[in-house]
Amino acid sequence: MQVTPQQLTDILTTYVPRRLPVLVTGAPGIGKSDIVAQVAETTGHELLISHPVVEDPTDSKGLPFASADGGSARFLPFGDLERALRPSATPLIWFLDDLGQASPAVQAAKMQLLLARRIGEHHLPDNVTFVAATNRRNDNAGVSGILDPVISRFATVVELVPTIKGWTEWAVRNSVAAELIAFLRFRPDLLSVRKSTRDIESTPSPRSWGFLAKTMGAGLPTDLELISYAGSVGEGAATELIAFLQIFRELPSPDAILAAPDSAPIPEKFAALYAIAAALAMYSTEANFERVLVYAQRLVASGHSEFAALLVTDAVRRTPALASTHAFIRAQAGPVGALIHG
Repeated sequence: MQVTPQQLTDILTTYVPRRLPVLVTGAPGIGKSDIVAQVAETTGHELLISHPVVEDPTDSKGLPFASADGGSARFLPFGDLERALRPSATPLIWFLDDLGQASPAVQAAKMQLLLARRIGEHHLPDNVTFVAATNRRNDNAGVSGILDPVISRFATVVELVPTIKGWTEWAVRNSVAAELIAFLRFRPDLLSVRKSTRDIESTPSPRSWGFLAKTMGAGLPTDLELISYAGSVGEGAATELIAFLQIFRELPSPDAILAAPDSAPIPEKFAALYAIAAALAMYSTEANFERVLVYAQRLVASGHSEFAALLVTDAVRRTPALASTHAFIRAQAGPVGALIHG
């Protein structure tokens, strides 16, 4: 069953406190690990990340150690297993990342831990919860599959599908460049593109766009932008981004718009409207938000309600204090307020 990032967050927030293990599948680079880390933080869990693909079975059952008299032996836990078995007042999410890339022997060694919550004589504390993630067999990620008995030990199995709404909400919260947010809203089909060849080249994914976002603020020379961006998301997506950035850079600055919000021009092209909305949202402060809302109301009046909603929603998500301004409270009774709550 496919789920959005928000739905996966809600599922994990419900299952993890009840100690119910969850298996998440999906394409590479779509945010599975980030969502698990976010849930661990919001639910007050420590996070232990294991990579079964680089393990052997002894990592899951411990090393045999002979007794002093040599007449018997026991398995002594080490590494991640030893940490998980250690009693702690803080609950723990044990995250098995890339489980589908692990060998069958390593997967089999996890089965007793997943269902019986023990390995040999060692019992997991009650406050440990398993979450696992894997790519799919057709993702060219070295996944041979997961053993059926392993799958049956998870309370639920879901497939994460990235959405432009989920990515842009993350991007706004993390101060990603307005022009990149605007571009992916304009071309949401480029958020995640399945790789069609085995060539050594990047393709668009939420993870690769995140890397590109970091380089956008690094002061890269203009003549190197295409080369750098193509190395992150592929030449086709990078070429479209460069063309969009040219439009973005030719638009009036937010300062110019807010100097005369009741008369500043309103673009007609969708690309420019996405760019204006994202730029003004990033530029909004408590001091200028009244002027921002004047322009947003003009967007509504000109038939571009969806862009007014994006502008105001992004501004408040980026700076929550804007929701307490007199300008915003007054706007609640008008057309902009209806858009936000609608």
